Amino acid sequence: MRSSLLLLASLLSPAAAAAQEHEASKRSLLSPDPGLMFWTFVIFLILLAVLAKFAYPKILAAVEAREQALNDAIEGARKDREAAAALLAEQQRRLEATRDEAQKLIQEGRAAGDTVRAEVIAQAQAESAAMLERARAEIGAERDRAVAQLRREAVELAIRGASRVIEKNLDDATNRKIVEDFLGSVATAKKS
Repeated sequence: MRSSLLLLASLLSPAAAAAQEHEASKRSLLSPDPGLMFWTFVIFLILLAVLAKFAYPKILAAVEAREQALNDAIEGARKDREAAAALLAEQQRRLEATRDEAQKLIQEGRAAGDTVRAEVIAQAQAESAAMLERARAEIGAERDRAVAQLRREAVELAIRGASRVIEKNLDDATNRKIVEDFLGSVATAKKS
């Protein structure tokens, strides 16, 4: 213990301090000191061994866990990208199918419209032809009625004229028959 006290006293004494300073100034920081180099190397090896035993496994485990997490994230992103590409392809296929269906419906609508239009036109033409035929029939019937009326009037006029001319009174039925036969022969001759 005494030697420690003496060592402490010598360290604290100003003469000892001056001697140490002088000794330190002699040594340059750039000049190699083999003792200092040896102990620095030994401390480095000890620190390396402590770090290798305690710190490196934890650091390596953390790095490996991080690497695995990154790989998992990359794999998940790849799977998500593939799933998104598959969904996109499916959506594009559905969209194309919908477009095709819409085009088909449009074409069917046009065809149905053309069919309905053709049916309406055909029906209108049929109705027009029927109306025209009815009108012709009505005109023919009116003409026939007018001709019959005209014949009756002509027969009556002829009978009146003939009875005045011959001044002989025949019965009306016989006179009508004679005149109608005459007019019928005239109409037949006219048609031929």
